[in-house]
Amino acid sequence: MTANAAGDSILIVDFGSQVTQLIARRVREAGVYCEIVPFQSASAALDRLAPKGIILSGSPAGVPEENSPRAPQALFDSGLPILGICYGQQVMSHQLGGTVEAGGQDGERGGEFGRAFLTVTEPCALFDGLWQVGERHQVWMSHGDKVTAFAPGFRIVATSDGAPFAVIADEARHYYGTQFHPEVVHTPDGARLLANFVHRVCGVTGDWSMAGYREAKVAEIREAVGDGKVICGLSGGVDSSVAAILIHEAIGSQLTCVLVDHGLLRLNEREQVESLFRDHYNIPLVVVDAEERFMAGLAGVTDPEAKRKFIGGEFIAVFEEQAAKLGGADFLAQGTLYPDVIESVSFTGGPSATIKSHHNVGGLPERMNMKLVEPLRELFKDEVRVLGKELGLDEQFVGRHPFPGPGLAIRIPGEVTKERCDILRKADAVYLDEIRNAGLYDAIWQAFAVLLPVRTVGVMGDARTYDSVCALRAVTSVDGMTADVYPFDAAFLSRCATRIINEVAGINRVVYDYTSKPPGTIEWE
Repeated sequence: MTANAAGDSILIVDFGSQVTQLIARRVREAGVYCEIVPFQSASAALDRLAPKGIILSGSPAGVPEENSPRAPQALFDSGLPILGICYGQQVMSHQLGGTVEAGGQDGERGGEFGRAFLTVTEPCALFDGLWQVGERHQVWMSHGDKVTAFAPGFRIVATSDGAPFAVIADEARHYYGTQFHPEVVHTPDGARLLANFVHRVCGVTGDWSMAGYREAKVAEIREAVGDGKVICGLSGGVDSSVAAILIHEAIGSQLTCVLVDHGLLRLNEREQVESLFRDHYNIPLVVVDAEERFMAGLAGVTDPEAKRKFIGGEFIAVFEEQAAKLGGADFLAQGTLYPDVIESVSFTGGPSATIKSHHNVGGLPERMNMKLVEPLRELFKDEVRVLGKELGLDEQFVGRHPFPGPGLAIRIPGEVTKERCDILRKADAVYLDEIRNAGLYDAIWQAFAVLLPVRTVGVMGDARTYDSVCALRAVTSVDGMTADVYPFDAAFLSRCATRIINEVAGINRVVYDYTSKPPGTIEWE
């Protein structure tokens, strides 16, 4: 999105925190557009976006460490309001003349982790209409280092037992720093504190809307694509469908959608997508029957990353073949979301542990001959649903649970075969049917079945069975970055198990996954 299209906005400078994306969520919840950029490119983003304010994120690094990241001087020279969070407070204090010391000195652990309570000592614009002097409030801390001398111009406005500079303010320059994390839910008033910063301090009105985003993206797509042709890969999920409909609004017949039936879709998914795009939206759609091709390539493959890489690469190969048949295409459209990018890319630019590659991020081969169009790349999942409704998509379709690009392949630990996919498809359909019958579908972020590479002994009638184990997964979440287990009652789970075992040949045992995220991921692979 261009700066003009975004209007009033906030620039979030990322130093590698695992929760930076939550800052963006809170700012957008306040009706303000924002973008996250790594600290290395913050100067360029400042010029491009022309924001009304800047937020500096936390970081796993420590300011006293050698070669730890710093904020570009251009941010402080801009004259804009700045809010530093945790590491952001520390690096701002250090660069403006204060002192930051490492925790754990003199044999002590140092720092402050988890729930803490601060005391408001002076009034501050961040606290307007929210916190009063003398009050104590719960916040969430996660820091080892701490500010021991604040920079000239700052004053202390709140303290905690482990952070004497819990909140600092230089209201002449509109600089603020919090040692705690207002972006996480464990700071109950955190969203309102951030809203105070963007509205009261930065003066942003909070009129950013999905209608505005839609209009801006349509204009951006038209400018980027010109008279080129776009091919869009449909996975059957909400993300790729919303992306396709948005792009079609922008360029019409220049778009052709391709649904690759790789044998990894949910039950009846191919038919549902064909009906939606051909009958309802009249969007050109090519359906490629590629099940045999994908199953042959997945034969013998058991490593999760290898599965994802193969599926991503094979998708692109299919798209390029279809583009050639269509007379050539200049762009490939995908439904990539913010969490996809955040989990797959290190914003620090250095080595990072790959949790999992997303097929539409980490799985793209370097040889790909088309440019990417990713109109949802700045959005979180719930924002995509809002955009889908804005585009006129049926609410039942928009509200569907997330479905991964690699499809059922990452819900079958071990080798993927047609037989195992067919078994899982049926079990998953039964499970979701029970969830809908119980009126629980919309209360759950994501629910699905997993077919384990384990066989167990069972008894059906008078016969011994030796069949597969099916695991059921259901979680609640806001954005997919963290998740809690959905607390089904035992009677519901018993009904699901009974139906699956009775109706799906090849399964004789059902278990329920009680793991939250973290430490687990939502998907099994």
